[in-house]
Amino acid sequence: MARFTLPRDLYHGKGSIDELKNFKGKKAIVVVGGGSMKRFGFLDIVVNNLKEAGMEVQLFENVEPDPSVETVMKGAKAMQEFQPDWIVAMGGGSPIDAAKAMWAFYEYPEVTFEDLIIPFNFPTLRTKAKFCAIPSTSGTATEVTAFAVITDYAKGIKYPMADFNITPDVAIVDPDLAEKMPQKLTAHTGMDAMTHAVEAYVSTLNCDYTDPLALHAIKMIHEFLIKSYNGDMDARDRMHNAQCLAGMAFSNALLGIVHSMAHKTGAAYKGGHIVHGCANAMYLPKVIKFNSKNEQAAERYADIARFIGLKGSTTTELVDALIAEIRSMNVALNIPMCIKDYEGGIIDEKEYMDKLAKVAELSISDACTGSNPRIPTQEEMEKLLKAVYFDETINF
Repeated sequence: MARFTLPRDLYHGKGSIDELKNFKGKKAIVVVGGGSMKRFGFLDIVVNNLKEAGMEVQLFENVEPDPSVETVMKGAKAMQEFQPDWIVAMGGGSPIDAAKAMWAFYEYPEVTFEDLIIPFNFPTLRTKAKFCAIPSTSGTATEVTAFAVITDYAKGIKYPMADFNITPDVAIVDPDLAEKMPQKLTAHTGMDAMTHAVEAYVSTLNCDYTDPLALHAIKMIHEFLIKSYNGDMDARDRMHNAQCLAGMAFSNALLGIVHSMAHKTGAAYKGGHIVHGCANAMYLPKVIKFNSKNEQAAERYADIARFIGLKGSTTTELVDALIAEIRSMNVALNIPMCIKDYEGGIIDEKEYMDKLAKVAELSISDACTGSNPRIPTQEEMEKLLKAVYFDETINF
């Protein structure tokens, strides 16, 4: 038996943020990031809509990119004091992910972070509050997923949390918010969405319910992402839908080792963070080549290539065409091909190699690895991590 879970309601299209006026409740806490939602006026719209619905509203602001365990605990404490019956998280993936974890600690103060990083080990939620997510970026799709990523900075590890309990009750996918994304963020979040859809399609847990969502998302992202990056706002609006479809697919089919590697390399180095979507974009071509040694995975990559109009007379040619097309998209989006070239070389080669074995071990143990079509050994993961640092050819 398999399970397919989505939010109870999903409102989409321009102006859908006004649906908040119809929410029923007494208190709402709004969780947001560093200020863009306030600068562009969307925070005021949310607060005013909730007040029009008759609710008392409190803000929890300044959730950082790659939200920390400490921020989650502060937010949970604020919720325990305020006692909201609605948690409304808006912005990029970071405030929405953080709010999902806060939700668990709000309803169950005795639970530990160690409990929650065990996949599908959350307690039953909605004993105190319902959850609404409003994304401002077109990538993470956390508004429709059973996932959140929280960083333990003391350990330098990003932990993916997975449980159907944290799938939001309501998602509001209003493209007006996404039109304010800066160009680089548009590129990184868009390739995050592409990775979600590709990994969902080749996941060992793919099914008839997830396949059409993944394929259509891939086709839309292939068609609209570069146009969106170059300022086409109609394409930007379509990307907001595409990333959501990709999220519906991967939340139920799960992901693979592109995400395992991105999680474990993201916060591991002193030079700085490797932005998640950029990491996925750099790693995806290498992982496709690695996974294509699995015959079934190769056929599914070939399906993707055919679906987006790429040419090839054999499965191998189609897989190679897909790899080349993703690399071409990265070039058009000004995304580097490898970590060595990331942000002018901020990730030191010696530190990277010194930590290689440990990061490989952590990547293999990541929650996303289990649904990858080819499970790497320690040696293979180390080779993969070298390949994504130096842009080396995969032939193992």
